Amino acid sequence: MSKLEQIQETLLRGREKPLVQLVQEAMDEGTAPEAILDEGLVPAMSKLGEQYNEGKVFVTELMRSAKAFNSVLALIAPKLAEGEHKDVGTVVIGTVFGDKHDIGKNLVGIMLRGAGFKVIDLGCEVSAEAFADAVEENNADVVALSALLTTTMKYQTEVIETLAGRGLRDRVKVMVGGAPVTEEFARSIGADAYAENAAAAAKRALELVGA
Repeated sequence: MSKLEQIQETLLRGREKPLVQLVQEAMDEGTAPEAILDEGLVPAMSKLGEQYNEGKVFVTELMRSAKAFNSVLALIAPKLAEGEHKDVGTVVIGTVFGDKHDIGKNLVGIMLRGAGFKVIDLGCEVSAEAFADAVEENNADVVALSALLTTTMKYQTEVIETLAGRGLRDRVKVMVGGAPVTEEFARSIGADAYAENAAAAAKRALELVGA
């Protein structure tokens, strides 16, 4: 089994410390960080997302692997910045104003990074203006809006209206999600996509940017 295959297998199993060791060894042996990401980490995260959708792994396993992925991403990120690795796109993500829940949003962010996106995480209780500012400043391809409460899900509409009012709606795709959000609701507010979980969010985001 090659080093990259070992990295994939270890990430799938969510073994953080062995994964960090393997990635460090791979870099010490001269493996390009782009190869580690594109041929080791990203395929494993994609497979994990498929397994989650098929009910073969659960949220706890997904989060364990996500934590391991974040650790090695921090390790190789400086090296990637030195190279020519290109992100598939930029996503601005956040939980809408009035909502402090972030576990689901954080997991979506991790899966998006695993899919190759540059992720701008605005955190929780993000105003419509802050979303619009971030979209404009980062030339974002996708804005992902999370809401866990029925009382805050409607604020996703205000974000879309603000984007339109500032002339940004036509240049960015809007994806929404969260426990009370449905496909029907997403369509009713003019969103481009709805995702029911983190793995689906990464897949839909890739579709939105044509990757």
